Amino acid sequence: MLTSNDFRGLLNERFFRNFLPIPATNKLFLGVATPDFQLPDITNGTLVKLSNYRGNQPVLLAFTRIFTEKQYCPFCFPHIKALNQNYEQFKNRGIEVLMISSTDERQSQIVVRDLKLKMPLLSDPSCRVFRTYQTGQALGAPLPAQFVLDKHGRLRYRHLFSFLDHNASIDTLLEQFN
Repeated sequence: MLTSNDFRGLLNERFFRNFLPIPATNKLFLGVATPDFQLPDITNGTLVKLSNYRGNQPVLLAFTRIFTEKQYCPFCFPHIKALNQNYEQFKNRGIEVLMISSTDERQSQIVVRDLKLKMPLLSDPSCRVFRTYQTGQALGAPLPAQFVLDKHGRLRYRHLFSFLDHNASIDTLLEQFN
């Protein structure tokens, strides 16, 4: 499924840096605090530091695969839309959803506008956070993954991409916060 016929900007430095397949090898332990990071939140025009949520509220880290502002992974596009449509369900339960993309700030601004994103979209064009969380990569972009963190920043659940199970469902993610 193509989300657009506009392939401009697809072949960039990030594409070639992430071209070779590297499987997800995340070795973060359940019950242990996850690595901190700081990234720009394109949706709200702020800077987000993960450790600011520690002690305050649980967080869903939703790493997603967007190639350019017009080209989405066919497995991730429906997941992005589902997270956005269900964002209030998470917020009403006191959970913050942080979607992380490898698109640059300009591309991310277009994604936020075109998809009318309500949740924070964090821009990680260097893929530093994707690599820290060892989500893997293939064919030009990091692979998707979801990490559920309790209000103390400890890992409670992780879902890594596979061709059999691309992204955790909204119901599965919400269940992890019970």
